[in-house]
Amino acid sequence: MDLHHIRNFCIIAHIDHGKSTLADRLLETTGTIPQRRMEEQVLDQMDLERERGITIKAQAVRMQYQAQDGQTYQLNLIDTPGHVDFSYEVSRSLAACEGAILVVDASQGIQAQTLAHAYLAVDMGLTLVPVVNKIDLPNAEPQRVAQEMSDVFGFLLEEMVFASAKEGKGVDQVLEAMVTRMPPPKGALDAPLRALVFDSKYDPYKGVVAYVRVVDGRAMPNARLRLMGSGRVLEALELGAFSPWMVPVEGLSAGEVGYLATGLKDVREFPVGDTVTDDAHPAQTALPGYRPVKPMVFAGLYPTEGGDYPLLREALEKLRLNDASLSFEPETSAALGFGFRCGFLGLLHMDVVQERLEREHNISLIVTVPSVAYQVVTQENQITTVDNPSKLPPVADIVEIREPWVGISIVTPQRYIGAVMELVTKRRGEYRRMEYLQAAAGADVATGARVVLEYDMPLSEILVDFYDRLKSLSQGYASLDYTLKDYRASKLVKLDILINNQPVDALSRIVHGDVAYNQGRALVEKLRHLIPRQLYEVAVQAAIGSHVIARETIRAMRKDVLAKCYGGDVTRKRKLLEKQAEGKKRLKRIGHVEVPQEAFMAVLKLED
Repeated sequence: MDLHHIRNFCIIAHIDHGKSTLADRLLETTGTIPQRRMEEQVLDQMDLERERGITIKAQAVRMQYQAQDGQTYQLNLIDTPGHVDFSYEVSRSLAACEGAILVVDASQGIQAQTLAHAYLAVDMGLTLVPVVNKIDLPNAEPQRVAQEMSDVFGFLLEEMVFASAKEGKGVDQVLEAMVTRMPPPKGALDAPLRALVFDSKYDPYKGVVAYVRVVDGRAMPNARLRLMGSGRVLEALELGAFSPWMVPVEGLSAGEVGYLATGLKDVREFPVGDTVTDDAHPAQTALPGYRPVKPMVFAGLYPTEGGDYPLLREALEKLRLNDASLSFEPETSAALGFGFRCGFLGLLHMDVVQERLEREHNISLIVTVPSVAYQVVTQENQITTVDNPSKLPPVADIVEIREPWVGISIVTPQRYIGAVMELVTKRRGEYRRMEYLQAAAGADVATGARVVLEYDMPLSEILVDFYDRLKSLSQGYASLDYTLKDYRASKLVKLDILINNQPVDALSRIVHGDVAYNQGRALVEKLRHLIPRQLYEVAVQAAIGSHVIARETIRAMRKDVLAKCYGGDVTRKRKLLEKQAEGKKRLKRIGHVEVPQEAFMAVLKLED
């Protein structure tokens, strides 16, 4: 197709602002999907996405649109997730597009992810089409939100498109705005082939399927291709487009988006961000790729049944075929046996992976306390990365411990500023700046006058329950976005938990020295209620090094050994009691205390 009649775009929005619903209406209006096959969230193909109402994996689809000027346009939509954990997927999608539809909820206004994604799109040079969505809601304020978008991003009010994706209002205007305002892709059909790999997945029949955006030249089936980054040579078994299901085509030309089936068995052999070129006539320069995906959160996954370890390994290997951002390596815990140390993009990503393993592969798991990667400077002036508290070197060998810090952006109504600031300050946040978003005169204070707060704070302080507390304090109105900044030295210590005088490495944490006592005390109190009672007393202790800072005792279950004594001399009763006491001492030495999954999750729910 002529380059001037192609539009490559994505939809960016804060979570739950109607992005997937708008994509449904676009597919419906352009006739891409027959009415009989239409369903809600049609691009969200995983059951987990539908149940939670969120987009986890980016999807692509090709649409044909007959515009008012009489021309037929090819519209390539790359659907993006909205949650902060999957911002990496958004950046990859933006790099494959020339334009983006910026969707904002008419009842909620601009949120943190709206700002983050919009600024990212502007930095990449994309043309934005502003859409005020959900104008059908009773509490919608489309004019106020439009003015807010104009003040923050500089849009003209006449550029705004008012829509209700649920009812189909304004969808035609969105389509017309796309073909008239967004630029066509740039590229040369007669130049050597250059195609950007912006995503990949594993198909059991086709092998690795790479999602590609052709920038220059033309890709043909059965051609020998080369990856410019790795130098690997492969054959194009099949080329196709998404409608949204995979449909083979005769070729992909400059400006088009589609897929390339390779027959490879591992997505790591086809890295995202690489450039595909023709092996016989290669391009001279590769396209700008992506920064490698970097895990932010680490946790241990252990099967509850030791015999399921091989099944867990196989399940993780299969899951990584469709989720290249998942990383894992084997590890051993004295308390839990054999398992894997996994790296995730965030807590939601961790939760999704755990649920997919349990649901799709029927494996019961124990997940350890999530942690971040720390940099440890040793006495030999070496810097090592530690993502597991049990691998922390001895205290005598440590010069300093550096923890990752992030820049956070919180959008909140004005009335909650004090509570939000107190929460962030309590989590060691450092104030950077505050900016008021313009609100219409007379707007309700809970939904109108809002503020952007920017802080620097440790990533570990966000992990546990920061987002839940933020939502609770602001009655659900505040939103959060964060980006990794740097590593900073802090007064950090390793907090160990001992059960029956045995350290449970899976419960160890690296915490700030100022809060170590309070967190240790709160944790042992919770564990006292969560760990089942035994036939002997069990001591639950929190310790820093060899110094115990908190202790609770789980009382023994009492068995009445005197029940069978109906009389006789008192020495008979004493003999039975002494025999019971000896048995409890022996049992305490050799007994094993089972730690339930709730004990590991207790760390996530500690009160301040």
